[in-house]
Amino acid sequence: MAIILVVDDELGIRALLSEILTDEGHTVELAENAAQARAVRERLRPDLVLLDIWMPDVDGITLLKEWGATSLLSMPVIMMSGHGTIDTAVEATKHGAMAFLEKPITLQKLLRAVEQALARPAQRIAAAVSGPRADMSDYVDGHASSNQQGAAELLADPGPQPEQRFSLDRPLREARDAFEKSYFEFHLARENGSMTRVADKTGLERTHLYRKLKQLGVDLTRNKRSGGL
Repeated sequence: MAIILVVDDELGIRALLSEILTDEGHTVELAENAAQARAVRERLRPDLVLLDIWMPDVDGITLLKEWGATSLLSMPVIMMSGHGTIDTAVEATKHGAMAFLEKPITLQKLLRAVEQALARPAQRIAAAVSGPRADMSDYVDGHASSNQQGAAELLADPGPQPEQRFSLDRPLREARDAFEKSYFEFHLARENGSMTRVADKTGLERTHLYRKLKQLGVDLTRNKRSGGL
């Protein structure tokens, strides 16, 4: 997973994006202004930056230009704004932004933009490799054993299956709880432990979903994504 820096002067926006992205398995750092963003960028070298345009001290476009002019724009940047225009989006893209999200940001658009932005650096690196295939052999060999181990673990534990058998010779409440627990465990495994996606898939509000899973005794840590995925 990635280290993502969220830069926005609104506490509510920072908290919401942090919750969603953390739930997706990312490490999230927060900054409320350009000064904090510079410090975090220097300290952590994030894999992705979500940058608000309208901020009280230095606006996002100015900070984006600054990073580009000083060769610090080594990570993809997604611009955000609640008052953006086509001209603003075009300007942001011209200065190195990979995407522009208009507030209020929907969950689907956020996750899609983040996924695409994180994939592009890898695509550029792959396209830049023009030497013999042997140049990549060390990388492949170094990851072979861990990949094989991961595959073995998947074979050993296929996870909850979509079709299961339930004993009906029991009290209604017990039978219902057993079904609901299996239902949620299946969707958690299917969505790699993402509470955001499970809530969206099952049609439950996140707070209600958390309470339900706790009540059913569902292990929320089992299907969490690891950093190697």
